[in-house]
Amino acid sequence: MQRGNPAVCLHAWYPYAILMLHAQSSSHSMKTAHVCFLWHMHQPYYTDPVAGTASMPWVRLHATKAYFDMAYLLEKFPAVRATFNFTPSLLLQLQEIGAGTVRDLFLEYAQRPADALHPDEKAFLIRHFFSANWATMVRPYPRYHELLVKRGLEVADHDLERIARQFSTQELLDLQVWHNLAWFGYGPVHRYPRLAALRSKNRGFTEEDKQEVLSLQRTAIQEIVPLYRRLAERGQIELTTTPFFHPILPLVIDTDINRRARPDLPLPSRFHAPDDAEAQLRRAVDFHRNTFGQPPGGLWPSEGSVCPELLPLLPKVGLRWLATDEGVLARSLEGSGQSWHRQTALYRPYRAGAPGQDVTLVFRDRDISDAFGFVYHKTDPDSAAADVLHRLRSIVQQTPQERLLIAIVLDGDNPWEHYHDGGERFLSLLYSAVTRHALDQGEAVQVRTSTVSEAIADLPPVQHLSHLHSGSWINHDFKIWIGHQEDNRGWDLLGHTRARLAEVSPALPAERAEAAWRELYAAEGSDWFWWYGDDFDTAYKMEFDRLFRTHLRNVWTLAGLTPPDSLNRPICSKAAAPHADRVTPPVSLIAPTIDGEVTNFFEWRGAGSITPSPPLGAMWKADNIFTAIQFGWSLEHLFVRLDLDDASQERHGNLRVEILLQRPRCGYRLSFSLAPGGPDTFQLHRTGEGDGWEAAGEYLSICRKAIVEVAILQKDLQLEPGDDVRVSIVVLERDLEVTRYPHQHPAVLTVPGPDFESAMWRV
Repeated sequence: MQRGNPAVCLHAWYPYAILMLHAQSSSHSMKTAHVCFLWHMHQPYYTDPVAGTASMPWVRLHATKAYFDMAYLLEKFPAVRATFNFTPSLLLQLQEIGAGTVRDLFLEYAQRPADALHPDEKAFLIRHFFSANWATMVRPYPRYHELLVKRGLEVADHDLERIARQFSTQELLDLQVWHNLAWFGYGPVHRYPRLAALRSKNRGFTEEDKQEVLSLQRTAIQEIVPLYRRLAERGQIELTTTPFFHPILPLVIDTDINRRARPDLPLPSRFHAPDDAEAQLRRAVDFHRNTFGQPPGGLWPSEGSVCPELLPLLPKVGLRWLATDEGVLARSLEGSGQSWHRQTALYRPYRAGAPGQDVTLVFRDRDISDAFGFVYHKTDPDSAAADVLHRLRSIVQQTPQERLLIAIVLDGDNPWEHYHDGGERFLSLLYSAVTRHALDQGEAVQVRTSTVSEAIADLPPVQHLSHLHSGSWINHDFKIWIGHQEDNRGWDLLGHTRARLAEVSPALPAERAEAAWRELYAAEGSDWFWWYGDDFDTAYKMEFDRLFRTHLRNVWTLAGLTPPDSLNRPICSKAAAPHADRVTPPVSLIAPTIDGEVTNFFEWRGAGSITPSPPLGAMWKADNIFTAIQFGWSLEHLFVRLDLDDASQERHGNLRVEILLQRPRCGYRLSFSLAPGGPDTFQLHRTGEGDGWEAAGEYLSICRKAIVEVAILQKDLQLEPGDDVRVSIVVLERDLEVTRYPHQHPAVLTVPGPDFESAMWRV
């Protein structure tokens, strides 16, 4: 640290200044709320250091969008404080890309002159160069959208080369340019005006244009770390770290820890490597210090995963606080015999760990954090920003303590692909409101954005958690990464590889041993296990599997050993169709009593169902609204049954359900509240002029007690036997859509006729 650097001095003085301000304001009984944004920036380690290449482009492409944008926008709002979390595996790849020492396969195909592309390379472009959010990053650009339409929305592997032959050299060149140009966010476009000029050109790009785009891409990537470093040095942001290769540390410490949250899951052979957990932390802190010039004080453990055994490792490497999810706090309090009262328990820091080794813990507000990632992109920026402000005002008003810490923690990169302007207006409105103190209430309430360390300095933890639950931010367990046969096979291969490395590494040259251990740590990363099993799917699932086994093979190779043949066999099976088996049709007519009760087992027997869990391919969205959705027919009625998830009970007062039924020439909407004590009626609307709805009546054939049951006459929906009707069930929270079932495409139902049951019996 340089003596006399004004920015550094200001940064060191700031927590003291906050304490003084609080001391001055406390005499006036001012209520103070610290809003702590913690943006998590992460990518797995795609680089194969043995081959010196990377197969996937997501670090390079996200860099010119979210990583650049988030710092650029904060520069425009110097009064806004925030905390950023960078995984070292991401920072390392930014360095590799910026220095040009590693090139990914997508970049190599983009750099190839379009008139020199081989047939298989053209097919690669046709398959992969539309890898972006089509609604926000393809359709807004006429030429890019035109090329997508020409290719088609769905392409079979055996058609790729045939379709590629239909693309001219100019079209392939334009595709190479647009695949990179569309991934630039608002920050680089404002910073480098040439990008806007090229977007306006739209088509007919030259090879020189393409090289200019790729050159600006690399320039922007090289500028990212200096951008964040400047913001940190002037005290506007705090920079934190994550275990180096983003492992689930409780499972690295001991896979048997999983039994605490999910004793029902089958486990692999025990993996027990607490030394690796400490190494992942120590290497992260050292790399962070070397990158940003200062060590981190805080940790976002990968996926918010914590356990008691993790806590003593943090002080050993100089980390003072960590953040995780409110679900972990709820389970921790319940585990120590205390009741969970969200409003009074959540908005404060806690201490945990043995005396002298204790750590401060901060817990994310799940509702607001998940809304940033999964809800607000579905509405307009003004409504989204207003909803955030509404939520914050409600928290401040309803929380009894005089000082609050409201932690909003989420991915700082993935959500913005789904916003039509990359989230620029939404975040600008939000930052502007905070800057002009729109949430303050005279001298009674002050709401400020703070870094997590600043908030903890002003609001030191006074409550000690005698019990810390072992879990992550997803369902407060570790099921995503362990328990499925694919997950467990991965852990077994990891354990076998580690055991062999531990045996031979003392005899290896120091440089080879270091390289082998680093590859083992890369294989401990959570992202490989994220895609194993049936929780999620992606078009790149097989590639994630290959990369995991590549890291393990590299361990054996660097250690001078022959990799076992088991590392040549894929762990994951070919993915099923993304939407297979999500809707099950009814097999018989039903006649349930609409009483909101499970009257008997047989009244819904033979009904169809819609699976409410997230579809394969979606990033996790824990909506927890319904545990089951069923539907069925009598000869006169359509019936719908919704089984409510008790985990969402606190939200029910703000939730409304809309059942949308669409036919070629008309549509209907049934709507009702999920507020406790109701509903006793539902409203029916039908499509009117233009895109509007007109009232069609109020109905009493609905009841909510243990479950919600709804019935409506087919004739009131103008349905006849044999008609097909497309059905979606939409859940809104304060008029913002939070989820819909099925998640991707409406269910197509066929109205039964008198011979329905006999026909089903014959089938």
